[in-house]
Amino acid sequence: MEWASRYFESQTEAIQMGVGLVVLVAIALIARYVFAVIVRRALASVRDYSQINIAKTLLDERVLDRLIRIVPSLVIQLGIGLVPFLPVTPALVIRNVAFALTIIYSVRAVSMLLKVITERSVQFDTTHRSTALKSVTQLLTIVLYCGAAIIIIATLIGRSPVVILSSLGALSAVLMLVFKDTILSFTAGILISSNDMLRDGDWIEMPQAGADGAVVEISLHTIKVQNWDNTITTIPTWKLVSESYKNWRGMSESGGRRIKRSLWIDASTVRFLNDEEIDRLDDIALIHDYLQSKQDEIHRTNKARQQVLGEVAELPANQRRLTNIGTFRAYAQAYLNAREDIHKNMTLLVRQMESNANGIPIEIYCFTTTTAWANYEAIQGDIFDHLIAILPELGLRQFQAPTGADMRSMLDTMVQNDRSRQLPQA
Repeated sequence: MEWASRYFESQTEAIQMGVGLVVLVAIALIARYVFAVIVRRALASVRDYSQINIAKTLLDERVLDRLIRIVPSLVIQLGIGLVPFLPVTPALVIRNVAFALTIIYSVRAVSMLLKVITERSVQFDTTHRSTALKSVTQLLTIVLYCGAAIIIIATLIGRSPVVILSSLGALSAVLMLVFKDTILSFTAGILISSNDMLRDGDWIEMPQAGADGAVVEISLHTIKVQNWDNTITTIPTWKLVSESYKNWRGMSESGGRRIKRSLWIDASTVRFLNDEEIDRLDDIALIHDYLQSKQDEIHRTNKARQQVLGEVAELPANQRRLTNIGTFRAYAQAYLNAREDIHKNMTLLVRQMESNANGIPIEIYCFTTTTAWANYEAIQGDIFDHLIAILPELGLRQFQAPTGADMRSMLDTMVQNDRSRQLPQA
């Protein structure tokens, strides 16, 4: 009977302990719900109606979201001692784990608060004096996480944080030597993640590392890039912080890909247009309005000059006239505006660059409405195919360095001329 009494007593204690743990977990969940719904809404209302920037920063939605996550672990940490018949060792383990979670969530909330402060400072700073604040907050975030890790380790092993610090001080030289790459990569990973410098799927270009392709894997020590030819380049994570590279994500997210290419015009073909050529080109729909407005403008200008200069105004050098290269620029601009695959909300221009030994460059600068590589190349090819083909209509010719065929043709012409001179006169 004594054995049965002890058995039922132990069963009763176990049941009471289990019920106590379930009640504690339920209270933690209810407390989180209360803070997430009631307290959060109240604080959000205070933030929305407040005109103070500090209140808006402290009560930011992202900060509140991380603060709410502290509540369950804090309730369990404070209430674990009230669970009946719970042995000392399990209670200590649960309390330490809850304390560690509380520290983690608290540090995450503070780091988010620092991020919000940085964002608002940069947003409202017109002189860019707060640019260095980002580096300071990143350093503070690293210090907070390091301090939290020391406190958590000390709590879990039941030692003072001073002991952990002294041990780390004695082993710092060895750790720096053995885990140099790990420490650098870990720090670089935090910077890459916090600054959103790189994501899976981003197309990056890093010539010094032989990388030109999409990021397929981001790990602690290395980042794998699948190049355009399907080869894999492995880059140490810390290199993406210490060295420069190009990320094409901005182009992909903007919805437009840039075309920046020049047509080189033979300078010897540039001239004024005569009336017959203007009448013929006036039938081209794309430049009809341009020619009409330009002719009216030129007519008014020449008439005004005639009143000032008299008969001298009839000289061609004293008159304004249309040029074939200027008309070509107007045609190219109108042609790009008429294409549906060219982005109208981004920069679109046709400009004449400085001439050199290769001729006069006419640069096409615009953005396509697609960022897909194959479609982009097809659009770019169609544009330049058309513009090159339209050059003879305006009396222009694309510059091209002499080839072997050109030299052979010139030599044949010289031989024929020499033979014709040697023929006897009839």
